[in-house]
Amino acid sequence: MLRVATIGTSWITRQFASDAGFVDGISLACAYSRDAGRASAFAAEIGAASSSADLPGMLASPDVDAVYVASPNSAHFGQALAAIEAGKHVLIEKPATVTAAEFQALCDAAAARGVVVLEAMRTAYDPGLARVGALLGELGVLRRASLRYCQRSSRYDQVLAGERVNIFDPALGGGALNDIGYYCVSAMVALFGEPQQVLAGWVTVPGGADGAGTALALYPGMVVDLGYSKITASSLPSEIEGERGFLTIDRIHSPRVLRLTRLDGTSQTHEVPGPEFTLAYGIQRFVELCQAERASDAGADHARTLGALRVLEAIRTAGDGS
Repeated sequence: MLRVATIGTSWITRQFASDAGFVDGISLACAYSRDAGRASAFAAEIGAASSSADLPGMLASPDVDAVYVASPNSAHFGQALAAIEAGKHVLIEKPATVTAAEFQALCDAAAARGVVVLEAMRTAYDPGLARVGALLGELGVLRRASLRYCQRSSRYDQVLAGERVNIFDPALGGGALNDIGYYCVSAMVALFGEPQQVLAGWVTVPGGADGAGTALALYPGMVVDLGYSKITASSLPSEIEGERGFLTIDRIHSPRVLRLTRLDGTSQTHEVPGPEFTLAYGIQRFVELCQAERASDAGADHARTLGALRVLEAIRTAGDGS
């Protein structure tokens, strides 16, 4: 049984705790918060066996095998590194780190300690994205794609009222690109690899975070445009276009209905079973890696994460001054 401690008390940690219940071989050992009262209340809420406000003490506990890090993005690297150095496996909420160099450092440290580090990018492990990849061969030579995710945050009104909100705080790694924009980036890298060049621009919100943005990724013979927003909403699907047809994807962050349309006028609809939002597939991958006790088995996972993080950095660089 993999005994996991959680760091972070936001909704995504609640989701992690709920979805972990559908995965065999994992239990919630401890809930950590800097505030002891909050830690205790949160542990009771998610069903963790204990709580802690002492991070070094929790990481030293023999009752903890692994840690799920879901703190603000800017804290991921330091907390994950501390857990790895304590000999714990680590699952890090996306984006795993702010830079690719930081994630590479975590991978190197995990390899040295013989533990697993994995980014909890749920779409990467979703069967819907795998089905998208399997259908690409039907499209012929790929030429263009539009990957979109626009959903107005319920907390944006607080930002407009002048309040400080973590997910819109640049100092904490907040903003649209690091949140829902990353679903588009990660899916693009998983499906097509890293682009040769990136162009980008975004709009900022009070406080300086990016609220919405667009990126254009250039590949040999192909272009991909990415559209993301936390301050507007859209129901437009994503689409991948080839010389023999196009594939329409209902939600790039959780593909469930895929419509393949060929240029001869025929079409097929592929439905992918499963809930719209679940972390269970990624949790299952993490548990399997930890149980195998072969950290090197995560090489392909790490390569995808590093590629996506490099694209994030390229978008930030290209969009500076927008």
